[in-house]
Amino acid sequence: MGPIPLCLLLSVTVLAVVVVVVVEATGDDDYTWPQWTVPLVRTRRTVTLSSPSFSAQPRGRLSGVCGIECQGRLPNPSLADLEELLSYETIYDNGTRTLTSVTVQGLNEVTFWPGNSSSSSRRKREVYGTDTRFTIADRQYSTKYPFSTTVKISTGCSGVLVSPKHVLTAAHCVHDGQDYLSGAQKLRVGVLKEKSRRRKGGKGKGRRGKGKRRKGEADEEEDEPEEKEGKGERRGKGRGRKGRSRRSTEPEKPEFKWTAVKQSQIPKGWFKGVSDGVAADYDYAILELKRAQKLKHMDLGVIPSVKKLPAGRIHFSGFDDDRPGNLVYRFCSVSEESSDLMYQYCDAKPGSSGSGVYIRLKEPGKQKWTRKIIGVFSGHQWVDVNGNGGQQDFNVAVRITPLKYAQICYWVHGDSSECRVA
Repeated sequence: MGPIPLCLLLSVTVLAVVVVVVVEATGDDDYTWPQWTVPLVRTRRTVTLSSPSFSAQPRGRLSGVCGIECQGRLPNPSLADLEELLSYETIYDNGTRTLTSVTVQGLNEVTFWPGNSSSSSRRKREVYGTDTRFTIADRQYSTKYPFSTTVKISTGCSGVLVSPKHVLTAAHCVHDGQDYLSGAQKLRVGVLKEKSRRRKGGKGKGRRGKGKRRKGEADEEEDEPEEKEGKGERRGKGRGRKGRSRRSTEPEKPEFKWTAVKQSQIPKGWFKGVSDGVAADYDYAILELKRAQKLKHMDLGVIPSVKKLPAGRIHFSGFDDDRPGNLVYRFCSVSEESSDLMYQYCDAKPGSSGSGVYIRLKEPGKQKWTRKIIGVFSGHQWVDVNGNGGQQDFNVAVRITPLKYAQICYWVHGDSSECRVA
């Protein structure tokens, strides 16, 4: 693909009546992150709601979703519609919840941004032919960036760190559209633990010598699963070396360090009865953790089309149910995309829902390549392809649009003025 002139970008922007404005041309490099001025999402008012019953149960796959073809027949939303869809609920760890209505500022005209395309070739089912997923079993790699940004949600999903204290995941991992999941009241997020680092001890004294525990160790391990060790592997003269040798021959089992969730935020567009036609577009949520993680997170990005990128592939990692505890990575091409959804060929199983979908491009004016999240993997879904009830199954991801970027950024930072440029 050759260079894209600025005049062509501007003409496409006008013709598509987009909700964002390009503020800087990508120059002569098709591999550069575009920059966008995004709308402002601001709080209008917040009211307290009654506590939910937390009665919903997780579902392996969603059904009856209005897909790309179905949504193509829907009318464009008005400003009032968008403000209703972007209003959100906040559920707190004590079981209380609030509803916040919002205003959207900075939209000249309210229609979809560019990204509508179609493809005649489609594939079905969770895994397509040969399974192309990669299990990252060695913690030397799974606990390093970018894999370390992937987290496990206690309701059985995956997520991605978008700040030291915030996790982006799928809304259906917390709420089924009618009620919160039974496990959402005491929601936790797990990050893979690094390999244990043994201190250099005395001769023949094993890990800590004479079985002594470091001061404050119990508090540090409060949120982690208890480790079970044999008596001869921790204490005793002359047993330390033998214990270490025996442990080194055993395969490593993935272990997680769990942190409680302080609050979760879900757009109203996900709830049944609010936007049944476009609910799939709002299958995302932000979880705020009680304790910040000492890990590098991944920023959000906005891209008008994945299919038009050179070698346009998406990547994501998650904790698929069929490979318990192991991090699973995959990459693939996008088969079809609309302004809000992506159908893709990535092999996946339940458990990977909520994973952050990312690509890698260069920063404007720099040679530095950066990974950014451009979507949330919603999972394997039965979608309505024609609006008449005819359904087909696809692997679906929700795209980060400028409006969603503005909302998620506001949830993370609490100040919409920090979210003007994506």
